[in-house]
Amino acid sequence: MSYISKPKFQHPNLEPNEIGLTRRDYEGTLTTLCGGCGHDSISAAIIQAAADMSLEPHRVAKISGIGCSSKIPSYFLSKAHGFNSVHGRMPSVATGANLANKELFYVGISGDGDSASIGLGQFCHIVRRRINMLYIVANNGTYGLTKGQLSATADLGSKTKSGEESLYDNIDMATLAIELGASFVARSFSGDKQQLIPLLQAGLTHKGFAFIDVVSPCVTFNNTESSTHGYKNTWENYIALSEVDFVPMRKEITTSYDAGKEKEITLHDGSVIHLHKTGTNYDPYDKENALHHINQHKKKGKIATGLLYINQSTSDLHELQDTVDKPFNRLTNHDLCPGNEVLRDINETFR
Repeated sequence: MSYISKPKFQHPNLEPNEIGLTRRDYEGTLTTLCGGCGHDSISAAIIQAAADMSLEPHRVAKISGIGCSSKIPSYFLSKAHGFNSVHGRMPSVATGANLANKELFYVGISGDGDSASIGLGQFCHIVRRRINMLYIVANNGTYGLTKGQLSATADLGSKTKSGEESLYDNIDMATLAIELGASFVARSFSGDKQQLIPLLQAGLTHKGFAFIDVVSPCVTFNNTESSTHGYKNTWENYIALSEVDFVPMRKEITTSYDAGKEKEITLHDGSVIHLHKTGTNYDPYDKENALHHINQHKKKGKIATGLLYINQSTSDLHELQDTVDKPFNRLTNHDLCPGNEVLRDINETFR
């Protein structure tokens, strides 16, 4: 996590939202991610989404695990509640916090390693338990924090910076979320704020488990020998005064395109991904259609984006478990120990 504070000053003409806060009030600390990292675009989109919604920061709980993605909560809503958990265990913490206080907006930030590898079991169970939260996976197909190994979401045939090739089919997080019972599933691209911001806002207000898989390119480990800004080229053309690792500054990849259209995005290493945005005639209420839509585009080497599936009639964990309305920290002794008469009534139900 980073705790480098941003300057306090701001432009005097920044327009406040409905609760009197400006966009600056929703920011966090200065980022320590690589320049041009797609993850910074995700935090910027969350900031804009929360500001436009006039969301009260103190009513937000942001929870993460371990990885480059899990640093993101440091960079938005500094006045929100926060918990950085251990690797792959964010869902457990989010479940406990949500059960203790259902009045907050819960935002879980994870990565493809944190959720699709070491935390895959935890991810599966938080989906099926229908926790009322927004769960975001910043998906770059690589372990950036540990120098670029392939992650479980890397496509078959993908190669690392070192040349290692993925020999396995990838885990599609959106498909998995739909099959496990998530009631809101979307996918977006970190550089497409026109699409990502509304999806974040919809996910935050959705009742039930909302999942967004965000394709977020890694600028450092997309480097190959053909990259003029790569480590190898720099090492061969500059005199090294000490043994260091080089992290290049890259321009952030952004895009914008209409619904129902396709877009080719060239990554920093020259490779190309193909995005397909759902059209206005797409039906996100049909689960089987959603799975078919994702898989059909996957077979063509394309990534389906947009709101892929939604079910607004399911119950969340609190309704399933008939939990108390009050947050746990507001329960009184009378709430916890209502007396012998209530206990007798409860016992009678088991006779």
